Amino acid sequence: KNTFERRLGVWPTGFDKDANMFCNTTFGDYPHYIPAKEIDGSNYGNNGKSPYFTGWMLLNYNKPVQVSSTLGGYHANNAVDELAKTYWSATSAKKGEFIQTDLGNISTVHAVQINYADQDISFPKEMDSIFLGKSLGLFHQYIMYYSVDGKKWNVLVDKSSNKKDVPHDYVELEKPVQARFIKLENIKMPAGKFAISGLRVFGNGNGAKPKPVEGFIVLRTEKDKRSAFIKWRPEDDAFAYNIYYGTHPDKLYTSIMIHGNNEYWMKAMDSQKAYYYCIESINENGTSERTKIIKVD
Repeated sequence: KNTFERRLGVWPTGFDKDANMFCNTTFGDYPHYIPAKEIDGSNYGNNGKSPYFTGWMLLNYNKPVQVSSTLGGYHANNAVDELAKTYWSATSAKKGEFIQTDLGNISTVHAVQINYADQDISFPKEMDSIFLGKSLGLFHQYIMYYSVDGKKWNVLVDKSSNKKDVPHDYVELEKPVQARFIKLENIKMPAGKFAISGLRVFGNGNGAKPKPVEGFIVLRTEKDKRSAFIKWRPEDDAFAYNIYYGTHPDKLYTSIMIHGNNEYWMKAMDSQKAYYYCIESINENGTSERTKIIKVD
């Protein structure tokens, strides 16, 4: 596999009242609304969140997964670990191969995203036609189901007749549903085996938001002021954290999302400037209050 990840991102960008440019990448790969007149996008956003952010959280990070089969070391939990370079693969691309994720409790589901992976890819000769740099005749077909008990299933998304190449398919539901289990069942792959890098479910977990972070410290190195060791106490009810920082307490325009860890090695500061930091915890129900902003000289 190529170690270079090719990703395109589009994030809200603007200028504040002091003519400082900002770009809000907080929850940058979570669902956002398309800019519209009724949304005021002239500012960075409250508490670090873009005005375009839907507020829908990831519901199945590292949650239990069941699959129809597993190829070698391409384990099922790779599909829910939020790592782009890991993936699960079934042993075939046969119709009926599936992956099922358990949200842990009945949640409100607004959207799903399917990031396919390439496993044992080879294209037949009839697919050699090229248009604008892409092979023609490639498409994915699948059906996605939802259930509250894992026994009775209803169709969530039906793309059994799809004729488009959708390697990173995102589907926003017209109406949210209540579900605990989400199952993705393969109908047809364009090539290779049925393999998923990310099965992502977005919505609200119908529970309590995480508690604020405690013990947040930023230790800037003495010899190289560009670096700092950041550490905090882990929160039992959080699966990730957002660290916010900037060169002014009212302009924390940069954020870093950390999954499953309570420390971070920062190497991106201007050695001649003081910085300001705070942090928040994240779970399926939202985010905690941000900690008090601290100054780091």
